[in-house]
Amino acid sequence: MYEFLQNNALYIVMIIVLIVWAGIFFYMLSLDKRIKNVEKELVGEKNEK
Repeated sequence: MYEFLQNNALYIVMIIVLIVWAGIFFYMLSLDKRIKNVEKELVGEKNEK
């Protein structure tokens, strides 16, 4: 196992970085959806007044 990690360390680091970036990307997508929902609610409240 140690030999595998030693020979493929670069690929393991690249996979971890890819997973982190994917997590950030999906978090930003969900945050964008939430912000759009809040904006729609605020626009709806302004139109009611």
